[in-house]
Parts: sequence; C-alpha cells; structure tokens
Amino acid sequence: MQYQANTPEDYISQLPEDRQEPVKKLRAIIKKNLPKGFEETISYGMIGYVVPHSIYPDGYHCTPELPLPFLSFASQKNSINVYHMGVYAKKELYDWFVTEYPKHCKRKLDMGKSCIRFKYIDDIPYELIGELASKMTVAGWISIYEQAFKK
Repeated sequence: MQYQANTPEDYISQLPEDRQEPVKKLRAIIKKNLPKGFEETISYGMIGYVVPHSIYPDGYHCTPELPLPFLSFASQKNSINVYHMGVYAKKELYDWFVTEYPKHCKRKLDMGKSCIRFKYIDDIPYELIGELASKMTVAGWISIYEQAFKK
C-alpha cells in the first residue's frame, strides 16, 4: 500500500487505526537506536532512514538525486515490513539477525533479501529491531554499500 505522505507523522496518520501504535513504536525504537548521521525521511512511500547528500553527495547509484537509503519500514496490506539494506549487503549481520530472531519471536521468520515481514503485529520484536538498527554506522554502511553495490 502506498501512502501519499510528506512527513512520518503524516504517513502514520493515514494508517488504519490498528497499525498506528505499532508503527509509532517501531519508529521510536529505530530512532532511539540508529547511530548519528542517518536522516529520517519519507522515501519510496515509506518512513525511511538515509545517508543524506551532505554526508554522501553521490547519493543512491540507481537514482543519484536521492540520498543513500539504509533502513525503512511500511505498513503493507497484510504485514508491517522492515527493509534493512545492511542485512542484504553484509552476511555477518544477516546471520546474526537470523540467529537472534527465534530468541525474540515465537513465529517463523518471514524474510526476503532485505525485507523482514511481520504479519502478526502483536509479535513484532521491537527490541531486536532496535538492536539491528544500532549495528551499523553511517561510515560502515557507506563502506559496505560501495563494496557491494557501487561498481
């Protein structure tokens, strides 16, 4: 589902009522744990955290006029999804997350390359998502991004 929002608050206000509190909680835990330098924005129709052009002028290789994306989340039709580019680009981070997930959640992990899907909103492991958000600095993400994606 795409929402036409200009701010995270605007995005959240458009969500169904049962999704607003979980998304607010997810936003709060990510903001609390995300290392300094990432900037909150609306990106690709979701609440996103990016490396701003002031830090990384090259921007995203696919669309250089956009800042470098790192982490985002969205309320979709059947789930709340977290998109973390670091788990896609750094195998050690992916392995850590897959190992930690069962310690925080009783349901099977539903995950794609960078997408972690939570179909059961009451089962979102907020603390684990916060810890995941804390695991990579802006400089670390830029380094991994340039090695993995920028040719």
